[in-house]
Amino acid sequence: MKPMIKQFLLRLCVPLASLIAPVTATAQNVFASTQSATLPTARALSAGDFLIEISHRFGYLSGGASDLWGLDGFVLNRLGLAFAPHDHFSVGILRSNSLDNTELNARLTGPALDAPTGAIEFAVQTGIAWNLQVEKDDHGGHQHTPPSGSTADAGARDDELAEENEMQAYAQLIANAMFAGRFAIGAVPTLLWNPRIVSHDPEATVSVGMNGQLYLDDRWSLFGEWIFSEAREDQEYDSGSFGVEIRTRGHFFKLVVTNQHQMNPTQTLAGAAEDFLDAGSWRFGFNIQRRLRF
Repeated sequence: MKPMIKQFLLRLCVPLASLIAPVTATAQNVFASTQSATLPTARALSAGDFLIEISHRFGYLSGGASDLWGLDGFVLNRLGLAFAPHDHFSVGILRSNSLDNTELNARLTGPALDAPTGAIEFAVQTGIAWNLQVEKDDHGGHQHTPPSGSTADAGARDDELAEENEMQAYAQLIANAMFAGRFAIGAVPTLLWNPRIVSHDPEATVSVGMNGQLYLDDRWSLFGEWIFSEAREDQEYDSGSFGVEIRTRGHFFKLVVTNQHQMNPTQTLAGAAEDFLDAGSWRFGFNIQRRLRF
């Protein structure tokens, strides 16, 4: 009888100890993807992995059927490539045709930790960007900025004002946590230098991104993000996004609704030209990510 009692007590103590034990390293990931709509997550690539991204943002959903809900006409593109030489370190390049914003970035991720509520992850990321498009549209017909005169024409460069002010930079801390095995949340406080390139007086400012994702199963999930930023001319509003993520083997497809027509970090972190609370400002977009190992 005594051995049975000892065995029972031992089995009972194991789950109790796991609830009160200090955090320890784990292999669990909070977010499945390395980014939300635009905010980064602490998810790391494996050593030797490449990550390829293609993202689009279209016109207004309020255009209705006559404008194919924004799919006709205006479109912005983003291409991304990242490589991980180490399990906890990756470098990347992003290119958006919005002002020809080109970014070099690096990310360092820490080990995941176990806590009573679920996994916790941390990472840091930094990047430097150049806005190389001197005129509002010097590539004829590609619509690198929204149609002239629209409220989303924010940040369009004027050569005389911004020729020597094309560089931007940022540094951010990424903290992610998992609750109940299905709900992931993230906070991304960021120090952003030179948020408004049309200004002759570069400044440093702070923005805070928040994102969450509800995993319905191994394939489908719902996500949302919000970037709290300082109001400034042409960037008066916070950037908000929500959508659906579809995960397949090696791919992430994100269908996005947002008030932010731009996609690169130094652009989205600086604020949006239109109010997310006005549904007339909503645009449709998508992100596609593909992990490759050669």
